[in-house]
Amino acid sequence: MSKGIIGKKLGMTQIFNEQGQVVPVTVIQAGPCVVIQRKTSAKEGYDAIQIGFVDPVGGKRASKPEKGHTEKHGVAPLRVMREFRVDAGDERKAGDSVTAAEFDAKAKVNVIGVSKGKGFAGVMKRHHFKGGRATHGSMFHRAPGSIGGSSNPSRVFPGMRMGGHMGNEQVTVRNLEIAKVDLENNLLLIKGAVPGPKGGYVVIKQEA
Repeated sequence: MSKGIIGKKLGMTQIFNEQGQVVPVTVIQAGPCVVIQRKTSAKEGYDAIQIGFVDPVGGKRASKPEKGHTEKHGVAPLRVMREFRVDAGDERKAGDSVTAAEFDAKAKVNVIGVSKGKGFAGVMKRHHFKGGRATHGSMFHRAPGSIGGSSNPSRVFPGMRMGGHMGNEQVTVRNLEIAKVDLENNLLLIKGAVPGPKGGYVVIKQEA
């Protein structure tokens, strides 16, 4: 059975491993989360649980539809909710807690988050184009160059690499290692960097 939880990125720090080496880690507040709804193949056509991140102020900022959805299942209002597929034999139901205790140190996880937005960026920054000459009267410094033929095909093909909005998109980083599990404070220390800014929400999944 796959494991999953919602977390909040608190920032980065470093710890020492068993060999005395410095290891950079990202500190994630892994819940506590609560199961909002249990979906079954008999009713919804598939087996899954919907969980929400328990935030002290999250309930106050929840929208009216979010409040109505959680109250329908007997759970306090929550703003950040995600869904995880589970096996048919999973016995978790609405109101059950999901904590960092589900994860083990040294386990491999996938972390899903929304990357930092960079605003508008040109092709050199966004796509690592080399650019043109910077000397001898050149007027082609950071331009993208040709983006398509003039008479044939007389259009720009979809997917052409051009300047535009950079970042602020969903990113999945796979096979990151959990360096340490702090059950007392419900923290996961994950080796390396994870997508998003401080205070951003991420989804942590561990495949069976």
